[in-house]
Amino acid sequence: MPVRFSIEIGAERHSEYAEIICRSIEEAARARGTGIARRTPEYIISKLREGKAVIAFAVHDENALPEFAGFCYIETWGGKKYVANSGLIVRPEYRHSGIARAIKQRAFELSREKYPEAKLFGITTSHAVMKINTDLGYVPVPFSELTDDDEFWNGCRSCPNFDILERTQRRMCLCTGMLCDPDDPRTYIRQAIHKHVIDITLSEKEEEHPPLVDDHAVFAADENIFSKSGHEVRNA
Repeated sequence: MPVRFSIEIGAERHSEYAEIICRSIEEAARARGTGIARRTPEYIISKLREGKAVIAFAVHDENALPEFAGFCYIETWGGKKYVANSGLIVRPEYRHSGIARAIKQRAFELSREKYPEAKLFGITTSHAVMKINTDLGYVPVPFSELTDDDEFWNGCRSCPNFDILERTQRRMCLCTGMLCDPDDPRTYIRQAIHKHVIDITLSEKEEEHPPLVDDHAVFAADENIFSKSGHEVRNA
């Protein structure tokens, strides 16, 4: 049977996965050769207990226990004026299935539910994450448009590239800053393009370029989400 994914909001019962979540985040950072702020199991558990995390499971067989597949959590900064969706991770064997996009979408929705007036932001070196963020309405911005909360930037101290951030007085680093501002019309334009609410016609010459929407986009059908790869993603 094809792999089926289940996405759940974090809870106390998920605390047993804190260790594997931390390991997965660190391994992904090492594989990319870039830095990432370290998370402790205690910190991840706090997010799960607060309901400020999204965790995904893969179901291979109805009679087998679900396997941990991916994770993301939300954090507030600057007096809850800014919200970051952080720690997005998908285990290697489940990548390219559409599950990363579904996790990020649910974390985005959770952020909007809890903090509807906040600006959502993130810093990343991952091209895949940038593509997902763009579809959600994020736009690339200089670091000056992100939170000035010292606690957030102090979280970068464990990154091997922190010296770059320091030398530039937090103006730039290897990460790209992205912002989703509910008051910015660019946010709604990008969301509308992704949802095909508005059409854009390209000239014949430009039709050779890649499509605006990722080929691995996830489509909603009733309460289930399906990726083009044939995997089913269900929001719990």
